[in-house]
Amino acid sequence: MKIAKDTAVTLSYKVADAQGKLVEQSNTPMVYLHGGYGNTLPKIEEALDGQEAGFQTVLALEPQDAFGLRDESLVQTIPRTQFPPGVKVGGQLEGRGEDGRQHVFNVTKIKGDTVMLDGNHPLAGKALRFTLKVTGVRPASEEEIAHRHVHGEHGHHH
Repeated sequence: MKIAKDTAVTLSYKVADAQGKLVEQSNTPMVYLHGGYGNTLPKIEEALDGQEAGFQTVLALEPQDAFGLRDESLVQTIPRTQFPPGVKVGGQLEGRGEDGRQHVFNVTKIKGDTVMLDGNHPLAGKALRFTLKVTGVRPASEEEIAHRHVHGEHGHHH
């Protein structure tokens, strides 16, 4: 079966930076609903469209095609008194950026009485190499299409 709109695609992947250093590797297969549902990066969908199980590729993506450019307005320093006890570097909080939109902020540094937060994706601003291998393609169920994501093993669970 070929990858097309409304197919569930199973793949294994590795992500490396532009220098080849491994950033992330799938321990379990990733499954996504193909066809513009926002379940994976658009350039990945574009590269996989029309392919079949067994297809392998390496994509070199610039930051704007991967996790976006860094937005320094999403970096904030907040007084530690505004956080609950136990705030730690690596923790995540939800809040609003200067643009008023909801963001997930990562605690990147705690220095004295201040906490530094970053609302950028950890890989924003980085050119990345994606090594992909398609391990399965199947028609998506009506429920998966209605919910706009894959259900079941390695997919979304309700």
